[in-house]
Amino acid sequence: MLLSNGLGKRGEIFFLSQFILKYFKIQICCFGGIVMDKSKMFILWFDQLNNDDVPYVGGKNASLGEMYVNLTSKGIKVPNGFALTAYAYRYFLEKAGIKEKIKQILSDLNTHDMQNLSERGQKVRDTILRAEFPEELKTTILSAYRDLCGAYDRERRDVDVAVRSSATAEDLPDASFAGQQETYLNVKGDFQVLEAVKKCIASLFTNRAISYRVDKGFDHFNIALSVGVQKMVRSDKACSGVMFSIDTESGFKDVVFITGSWGLGENIVQGAVNPDEYYVFKPTLKQGYKPIISKKIGSKEIKMVYSTEGNKPTKNIPVPESDRNKFVLNDEEILTLAKWACIIEDHYSWKAGHFKPMDMEWAKDGETGELFIVQARPETVVSRKNRNVLETYVIKQKGNILVKGKSVGERIGSGEANVIKNVHDIGKFRKGQVLVTEMTDPDWEPIMKIASAIVTNRGGRTCHAAIISRELGIPCVVGTIDGTEKIKTGQKITVSCAEGDIGNVYEGILPFEIQKIDLQNMPRTKTKIMMNCGNPEEVFDLSFIPNDGVGLAREEFIIMSYIKAHPLALLNYHIQLDKLAQGVGMIAAAFYPKDVILRFSDFKTNEYANLIGGKAYEPKEDNPMIGWRGASRYYSPGYKDGFALECQAILKVRNEYGLTNLKVMVPFCRTVEEGKKVLAEMEKHGLRKGENGLQVYVMCEIPSNVILSDQFSEIFDGFSIGSNDLTQLALGLDRDSEIVAHIYDERNEAVKRLLKKVIADAKQYHRKIGICGQAPSDYPEFAQFLVECGIDSISLNPDTVIKTTLKIKETEEKLGV
Repeated sequence: MLLSNGLGKRGEIFFLSQFILKYFKIQICCFGGIVMDKSKMFILWFDQLNNDDVPYVGGKNASLGEMYVNLTSKGIKVPNGFALTAYAYRYFLEKAGIKEKIKQILSDLNTHDMQNLSERGQKVRDTILRAEFPEELKTTILSAYRDLCGAYDRERRDVDVAVRSSATAEDLPDASFAGQQETYLNVKGDFQVLEAVKKCIASLFTNRAISYRVDKGFDHFNIALSVGVQKMVRSDKACSGVMFSIDTESGFKDVVFITGSWGLGENIVQGAVNPDEYYVFKPTLKQGYKPIISKKIGSKEIKMVYSTEGNKPTKNIPVPESDRNKFVLNDEEILTLAKWACIIEDHYSWKAGHFKPMDMEWAKDGETGELFIVQARPETVVSRKNRNVLETYVIKQKGNILVKGKSVGERIGSGEANVIKNVHDIGKFRKGQVLVTEMTDPDWEPIMKIASAIVTNRGGRTCHAAIISRELGIPCVVGTIDGTEKIKTGQKITVSCAEGDIGNVYEGILPFEIQKIDLQNMPRTKTKIMMNCGNPEEVFDLSFIPNDGVGLAREEFIIMSYIKAHPLALLNYHIQLDKLAQGVGMIAAAFYPKDVILRFSDFKTNEYANLIGGKAYEPKEDNPMIGWRGASRYYSPGYKDGFALECQAILKVRNEYGLTNLKVMVPFCRTVEEGKKVLAEMEKHGLRKGENGLQVYVMCEIPSNVILSDQFSEIFDGFSIGSNDLTQLALGLDRDSEIVAHIYDERNEAVKRLLKKVIADAKQYHRKIGICGQAPSDYPEFAQFLVECGIDSISLNPDTVIKTTLKIKETEEKLGV
């Protein structure tokens, strides 16, 4: 029989000729036609396929074949199976006599009319489901299924398979058909296999698939459907999930992101469960380390399992409370999957000739304990995101100003105001509202993270609300004096920090625009431009801002976000140690291999007391700002066990995660003798200065640090100027007091002379010196002053990096640097 019989279009003949030549299953007859066994064109096994076969078996099946052929030898386990080809799909439509009928049904399709779309989609699917398979096609499918049964069962008994749709236009650069067609799990026996194959074919005409093709300009009959039949992994007795070789939110490419839940994987794919989440850092994983930098447990309230009830092959059942509170994967399994993700990504990138992040599905067999990859395709969304553009906020209309204060950051936010005066009432706050309060401390952070903006009565630019809102990228106006009185709960307001030093809170929702700046043309400066950050949840995004690393990572923020309790009040020490290490590790990984300088915790006693269980361990002080804080805590019997936790977490990040770009810094070190005691305490816990490249810096934030800079240089590797505290102590004022806030100014000549001296001294004693205080972020001219003094690095708040970099470049050019 001539293959051209019944095919009609030249395109189909060309397709078949290419298919035939590829697999060489041909005979040339004396009449010039091509004669062959059609069954050879209906089915292709995974070991016959590779990634070039998308036109024949679709994206999913081609990718499974690519992995099965090329990556099983590298340790990746892929369940075997076969693919019903695109030719088989077209053959079915032609021989069953339904192709023209489908065309007729779709002739007056209107995808903008939901009733029209629904009716025509249903008619097409019903037409396919009622059609009979041609006998030769039916026989070939069942014969292949029998062979698959024989591969997994000596007696060739029915085995359970997954039957998956695989469209021939999947994963194109300008269109992704993934997830638009159906998958059927726990399919078993001849009848169920045939029915599932037919249902997959019908799913090429779901309402969403029809509409998507119309929107993308694809002809319904230029796309064919392949069906994959793959041995099931018994993850109903274990777990499964989705894995990406890139961060799906930021596009940060150096992590593997894994999600997992109990039971079959459809619940995760469909978004029916809140899964566990894991991040693994790829560069040091490839070096042999174990860098699981984040583990978050999901609620996992239901799981999909096999069903024997009626005609339903699967069902959802509740997950016991004990299992909801357990991770579905242990650390070795997480690392195994991450290694596989790297192998898969490297292979596909090599074939493509460029970086190609991957989207994968994995499953664990509950009967054998083995892990498998059951699907892989290119990630096509976040990897195409343009990260070379910076956003600038501009208010387009001004209105009635309710209150004014000091602006923090340069963004604009708006929403419904929620006035909360007591931290015990934060449960009343809702995502997207504007938080209006007296003043914040670490207890407020859970709602600060979901606020559209923050307004406080009290505080200056270096108070808690200001520091945290900067790191979260939230507009904040502090020191309004009477914001909680003049703003009412439920009132619509706009908070603008885009108008200079003064932050305005306007009545009503006002329009604003976001202007974008191309970062590719950003100049590089000789002075290192670093960043201040402490929120592990934000660092992947921040890493795209041009930078030379992190000059200040605040450990107290990580403790508040990840541990949420006083270090001495912890019941499960090892769990909290892991959490702290993961928080630190996220920051070190985001900027690897650039320096990340972590400041040991610098809570004041009143802030420690507000942590869970903290009141039992903290004294009451009249002025905590200059009380028991920083270095004086680390060797004290009242806190040194808490400091041990910090040291061991850092050691884990450096030694187990392999993130040796992490440096540490000692805050508020009043005397040289105190510095020596801290270094001795660090050594007790394995953190030895100079070992494995460990550098230890000291904050220069007390006049004694400047006066005795020669002696501090003997025991520390460098200085980081904390201009906030240095200004406070040089001028003798409380920087959190709005009453004397008009006196507080880092540009005061007394402060500048101290800075000029310590920079010169550091140069003389060959020690690194940078600044991580607020002043260069607030005042570009102050940054210029520091460059003139010869400072090595300036660490800025993320929202001021661009404008300050440009000013620093100007200064360097004037100085001829």
